[in-house]
Order: sequence, then structure tokens, then C-alpha cells
Amino acid sequence: MKRRSMLLMIVLMVTAGMAVAQESDWKVLFNGKDIKGWKRLNGSAEYKTENGCINGVSALNTPNTFLTTGVEYTNFVLEYEMKMDKDLNSGVQIRSHSSPDFENGRVYGLQVECDDSKRAWSGGIYDEARKGWRYPLEYNPAAKSAFRSGEWNRYRVLAYENHIVTWINDIPCANLIEDEVEPGFIALQVHAINDSALAGRQIQWKNIRIRHASAADFELLGKVSIPEVSYLKNQLTEKESQLGWKLLWDGKSTDGWKGIRSDGFPEKGWIIQDGILAVEKAAGGESANGGDIVTTRLYRNFVLEVDFAITEGANSGIKYFVNPSLNKGEGSAIGCEFQILDDTRHPDAKMGVRGNRTMGSLYDLIAADGKFHNPNLPTVKYVNGIGRWNRARIVVSGNKVEHYLNGCKIVEYERGTQEWRALVGYSKYKDWPAFGENAEGNILLQDHGDAVSFCNIKILELP
Repeated sequence: MKRRSMLLMIVLMVTAGMAVAQESDWKVLFNGKDIKGWKRLNGSAEYKTENGCINGVSALNTPNTFLTTGVEYTNFVLEYEMKMDKDLNSGVQIRSHSSPDFENGRVYGLQVECDDSKRAWSGGIYDEARKGWRYPLEYNPAAKSAFRSGEWNRYRVLAYENHIVTWINDIPCANLIEDEVEPGFIALQVHAINDSALAGRQIQWKNIRIRHASAADFELLGKVSIPEVSYLKNQLTEKESQLGWKLLWDGKSTDGWKGIRSDGFPEKGWIIQDGILAVEKAAGGESANGGDIVTTRLYRNFVLEVDFAITEGANSGIKYFVNPSLNKGEGSAIGCEFQILDDTRHPDAKMGVRGNRTMGSLYDLIAADGKFHNPNLPTVKYVNGIGRWNRARIVVSGNKVEHYLNGCKIVEYERGTQEWRALVGYSKYKDWPAFGENAEGNILLQDHGDAVSFCNIKILELP
């Protein structure tokens, strides 16, 4: 018994010592009294200290305003408490930057969201002024209840190498794997407002502290069970491989792909460079330059993800259930299509019926509409700008099909039903027998004569 008691005492002493050592590793970023050493960037919203808090005050006629210490961090655990007045939007920048050569010093980089709207994406991760939403909480809807409106909320952020995990009130929210590791500063955001009723409302922060994160921290904290979202370039994560995901394009060769009307890959019109597969600019015609490319094998039930970036005025698409023998003449192959389009500049956006030829739509059949599937979203879809990457996700389970754009569901339908056949009968596909009802088909990337880039093409086959 004495031996066991001695061992237990040693364990407790070691554990207590580790806790003290870990506690001493923390660096306090705000002294609770003043913001000496902090610097305001971009906007002119006021920051003041009161009752041991930093208070950011919303103001009209100013862009997003940021308060930063300017110190750069790469691997860290960041903790802070945050409280926000009703109907505001805010966040804390991590691994962020401000440089004269990027939009005249505009702050850009990852932001841990604070969202008091019905959308409820607090704890999600947004890339300010650059890449858009990286981890909206549509990926992890169970975390939407973590943030308590009008109360103090405890945030924790773990950033280790490519991996970033967030928690609110000890509930894991985001589980993101980035494409690159960036050092950058921490900053507190007061978001721009357009409504005079919001002027003077405040965001408060307190107990802001940070410490270095090691591999041991990631092993202890980072192995969360919530959905993982990865942007590794043409590379699967360990978890994706375990789940059965496969790269549909390896990022360097033409393996697994061929021209729609040939046994080989097109000799012109498509280029592979720096891990990107791109269709080149031509005259804007359907499959008139290099031509469409398709997978060399057929797929039945699957989850397909494709990252794509468009140029100004571009038109393209991702097709599935493609039967190359249906159209042997001019134009693109026939299949169900996730539309890729510059909705602002390409005339096709105003054709069709009620927007069913716009970005993310089931082309000429069903318009993309995220608000239909989630009325709490403030917009019908989140589209990153020209030259920025967007993520298409297509889920096929039997006759049920879903389209997602940048993490949000925008289309859902069931093939083979009376409603489906009525839609087809009113579309450009009405003359193709049993359109879209094949049990399996090729996956296609479209050449529509406009420059469009693709990468991170991967697939999970379902039973």
C-alpha cells in the first residue's frame, strides 16, 4: 500500500508540475488596463478599455477595423473570451497580414468567426479579403448552438502546422486543414456596418492569452471527432484515406482521364502546371477547342469534390451520369451538370428559367438556392470572386442527388420521379431518352472555350 501511495504521489506531483509549467508558458496579450502596444488598422472604429475589457465600438462610414499587436505566430493555442451586442458580426484574425502590396494594406487572412445572426456560424473559419469561407458551420451544424448570444463565450483556437481547430465553450466547432502554413498576427475585428441602428453597439474581449503549440498539444487537443475539411493540394489526409477517399486526378499527369471522343487525352486546349488542371481560353464554343475530358471509368454512387477557379465571363461545368455515346456531333457531351459560370458577366445567367443556368445550378433544370435549404442563410449562395477557388461537392446516392457550393447545400433532387421527368420535359434535354436516369456514367470537366482551372479533384464511392 505504501508503494502504491508513493507512486500515486509521484504521479500527482508530476501532473501538477506539468500544469504549472504549462500555465507559465502563457503570454497575456491584454493587460486588462490599456491597449498600449496594440495598433489599429484599416478602419476608424474606436477601441477602448473598460472594466478589464477591450471594447470595440461599431461605427458608420468606415470599413472593417482591426486591432493588432503586430506580433506573428505560427503554431499556438489562443484563448479569449468574447461578448457581442445583438445583431453584430465580428471575429478574431489569426495568422493574418497587412502589407502595402495587398490592397494598400488591407488586413487579410484567417478569421475565427463571431456571428450573432440566425445563420449561427460562430466558431467557423473565414479567410478575410482573400479566400472566403474555409469552414462554414454547415459542415458541423451541431456546433451552431455553442455560441451564447449576449453572454460571454470562451474561445479556444489551436493552430499547429496545417491544422486549425476551434472551440466555443468547450464545444469543437471547426476542424480545418489548410493548403499552406502561414505565420501571421492576431487581430480583433470591428466589422463595418450599414445600419445606423447598429452604430455604437459593442464587441468586448477579455482574458486574451496565447502560448506556443507543439506536436504534443495537437495530439492532446487536435484529434476531434467533428467533420474535417481539407484544402491540401491534390493530397488526401490520413482521415480521408481511412474513409476511402481517392484522388480522381493526381495533380501531375493525365492518368484516369481522356478526351470525350478519343481514347487519349487532348493534345491541345488543356494544360497541367503547378498542380492545376486548366482548360485554356478559346472562342467560347462548347467542346470546340481541346474538347471535354471524362474519367476513364464509370461511377454510380459517390461524393465528388472539385475545386475550381473561373476567369472573368467564364462558362464551364462538371457533369456526371455522362453517356459519351448520346451526342456524337458538335457540342458538349450529355449529362447532369453542376454549372460553373460568372453570373455577373456571362449572358447564360439570365437565360433558362428563374436562374437555373447560374453558378452551382443543375444546369437548365434546378436553380441553385441555399436559402431554400437553409432559410437562415443571408444569401442564396456563397461564391468566391474571379480568380479565387470555389469548392463544388456533388453527392449521389441512388436517385437522390445534392449539389453543394463552398460548404452549403444549393440543389437537391431525385431522379426518375414524375417531377423529374416534368423538369426534363421543359428543358433543353427533352429530346434525350431517359435523360439523367442512367445508373452510372462518366464524370466530365467541360471545355466551353473559357479559361477555368481545377484542382483537388477527389471522390468517395458509396455503397
